[in-house]
Amino acid sequence: MREITFAEATREAMEEEMARDPAVFLMGEDIAKQGGIFGQFKGLAERFGLERVRDTPISEPTLVGAALGAALVGARPVLDIHFADFLLLAMDELINQAASLRYMSGGKLKAPLVIRAPDGAIRSAAAHHSKSLEGLFLHLPGLKVAAPATPRDAKGLLKASIRADDPVIYLEHKALYSRKGPVPEEEYTIPLGQAEVVREGKDLTLVSYGLTLHKALQAAQALEAGGVSAEVVDLKTLYPIDWETLLASAERTGRVVVAHETWRFLGPGAEIAATLEERLWRRLRAPVARVGAAHVPIPFSPPLERRVIPQVEDILRAAREVLSWT
Repeated sequence: MREITFAEATREAMEEEMARDPAVFLMGEDIAKQGGIFGQFKGLAERFGLERVRDTPISEPTLVGAALGAALVGARPVLDIHFADFLLLAMDELINQAASLRYMSGGKLKAPLVIRAPDGAIRSAAAHHSKSLEGLFLHLPGLKVAAPATPRDAKGLLKASIRADDPVIYLEHKALYSRKGPVPEEEYTIPLGQAEVVREGKDLTLVSYGLTLHKALQAAQALEAGGVSAEVVDLKTLYPIDWETLLASAERTGRVVVAHETWRFLGPGAEIAATLEERLWRRLRAPVARVGAAHVPIPFSPPLERRVIPQVEDILRAAREVLSWT
């Protein structure tokens, strides 16, 4: 199997879906002229033309509103937002309109809209360009939320998102674009709502997604050196969430740590921990531990940024605390 970067995998997904379905088109800032700020759209304008790869003004409310309008009349728009932080400017169009129309119309309207949003902290981009906002989008009904960690999943999840009939927030951690990994050459999709046990273990379960998944895998390797067998679950999709896989793994190991880059306070880990505690009461050997960002805006200072964002050592500390329960 060939190895390509995360950015190349998403470009392949876009190229294949645009070739497969003429209703699919792409819009965003600097995507035609520059190929996107992370190179994830290179070559698409040359192949499909400027009617289907559209450079847009800098106005996130207008962009989300225009994409939603196109979706409502039969198109399948994929909208690129330069940074996930900027989606906050378009919350009315996204939440009051796109996420609600299918419900408010009794199923008569659908909004097959994908919003690609680079998120996460990288190279001291500071508070306006470093947020991980999945906790906010998960709280608001009507949206699907995907967060791939590998090039293979990036391609398969993006293709599945484009084919979905509901709005999908597709989160791409900026630090992942250059990461390489194996990607099949044949046609495939990865269903939304399907997690994967990417490392088997028996002593505890580490649950994560996106960039933090790779930190969880590093933590699992470090634990193995100390004689601890850690299972690692990659969520891939945050909504719908694969409770079956999570519950099975948690019941199998009896101990769970949930780690993510978004803020620990009211983050996805809080819902996962509460549900596991409710469903597996008396079968868990320790309380579910949560690892997330400190509850502050993301700092500009590199040492402070590293301190605020969860690192491998933070996951290890939580795992050892969970393992200390007898």
